[in-house]
Amino acid sequence: MEVVMSFVIGGMYAAAIYMMLRRSIVKLVIGLVLLSNAANLLIFTMAGMLPGAPPLIPPGATMPEGLSADPLAQAVVLTAIVIGFGVLAFAVVLIHRAYEVVKADDMDQMKDTDR
Repeated sequence: MEVVMSFVIGGMYAAAIYMMLRRSIVKLVIGLVLLSNAANLLIFTMAGMLPGAPPLIPPGATMPEGLSADPLAQAVVLTAIVIGFGVLAFAVVLIHRAYEVVKADDMDQMKDTDR
């Protein structure tokens, strides 16, 4: 399963970089979202994709019994998803305001307003 996920993650990184190289600022933000999702999947894949029980320790024991899932990767990815959503919301508002001022979606036309 890790091999399949590696190809999926590589495809997502390639698509994200392709989208970020476009002139449209909307495509740039879509590329950033793809990049963050690919990074989240990479963290999940690196933590291991073995099925396991929740890491709960039964009363009287010192370690979980049997295979258990790694909670650290899940916590890091959950935090990254929340931060990514906040950045996406800010970027959408910023793009909307820039489009109202410049009346263009092209990055080159937005640069022309600086002069």
